Amino acid sequence: MGLVDFDQVDVTNLQRQILHGTKDVGRDKLDSAGDRLADVNPNVEVVSHAVRLNSDNALDILEPYDVVVDGTDNFPTRYLVNDASVLLGKPNVYGSIFRWEGQVSVFGFDGGPCYRCLFREPPPPGLIPNCAEAGVLGVLPGIIGSLQALEVIKLILGKGTTLSGRLLIFDAMDLSWREVALRRNPECPVCGDVPTQTNLIDYEDFCGLRSKENDMPPVEGQEPQPTVREIGPLELKERLGAGDPPLLLDVREPYERDIASLAEFEEVRVPLGQLLQRLSEIPDQRDIVVYCRSGARSRMAAGALVEAGYKCVDNLTGGILAWSDEIDPSLPKY
Repeated sequence: MGLVDFDQVDVTNLQRQILHGTKDVGRDKLDSAGDRLADVNPNVEVVSHAVRLNSDNALDILEPYDVVVDGTDNFPTRYLVNDASVLLGKPNVYGSIFRWEGQVSVFGFDGGPCYRCLFREPPPPGLIPNCAEAGVLGVLPGIIGSLQALEVIKLILGKGTTLSGRLLIFDAMDLSWREVALRRNPECPVCGDVPTQTNLIDYEDFCGLRSKENDMPPVEGQEPQPTVREIGPLELKERLGAGDPPLLLDVREPYERDIASLAEFEEVRVPLGQLLQRLSEIPDQRDIVVYCRSGARSRMAAGALVEAGYKCVDNLTGGILAWSDEIDPSLPKY
């Protein structure tokens, strides 16, 4: 068993795990975890990697192991773990938690999809807070972690049916489970039919966490960035019921549409990552309202359309989640 971590135990960690106690506060997490695992089962060999996993060391660190378990809490490392696992041909047992919800799947196994097939593009920086910022129900990591452990055991034994091709979503507030079917994207840059990314990249840059020139305030003489108009669910409902309704543009991923959509209205479906390559599918003479899950990706898409010369573009504020809250509570949330 290999463990990768470079952090120290903090008192804020204690309510959601079983490896560390109050006496371990301030210790390296690897030392504390190693002692605890040895106490539970001294026959388990624990190999510690006291480093930050990055593009330079990920392939070397993960290569000796049969299964990779992703328990990270940030998008750059998730994409890094996914891409490294695919390049090495290792199954990636994915787990994610946020406040009251958790997700589990197995990526890159037996021809199944990878994390990039599920989330083609990372969310805009700062949109989704981490556990330290948003908090997490203390028992949730144990529930999701146990499911990950179960998937690892099945993979090692070659028994049962894994979560490859399926995303399991747990809502602790409702004590409910949902399962979403996932498909491998043949155009995925990492696991697709003709991969275009054959090595690891700068994942901080990929997730937009490094400052770029176009992130800087405009200087005198530069063209201002396009202003994206916003429309709320109530106003959109009125416009959809009136004469000459707008065309909806859904920029979410296919698996999201399987959960909830506004398909009863006229719409075009183009994931954000394919938008610029598929502008020909979006008529430029129609009023267009762009929507996604929460309004962030659609705002980016609407800005791209305005920059491309589209004149009448609005962003649905709050996305399909706001539509569910204000218009149609029967739409499931995710």
